[in-house]
Amino acid sequence: MRPTDAAVAATDRWTDPDGFRAPAGLVHAWLRGANQTVCGVPLSRARLHRFPHVQWVDAQPATGRDADRVSQVCPRCAAAMGQKRDSRPWTRTNPRP
Repeated sequence: MRPTDAAVAATDRWTDPDGFRAPAGLVHAWLRGANQTVCGVPLSRARLHRFPHVQWVDAQPATGRDADRVSQVCPRCAAAMGQKRDSRPWTRTNPRP
């Protein structure tokens, strides 16, 4: 069963001019009340910052409103949250005969 309402945990944080705390760096999906991310990274040992007020969909660099400084999304968390398999950024350049 896929989690539907995940928050964000990130390696860094920044504050916008309005005083809103937002994620930066590498972001992970995090379920509130859990001590680890969806992909299994422990929050305290990895020193991840929690953002319970930021939804997972809002931290996506392509479409999210809180993703101004997000540089990377955890691929395992993205897969667990339902990222489509066809959205891979690579293409085959030399196919086999």
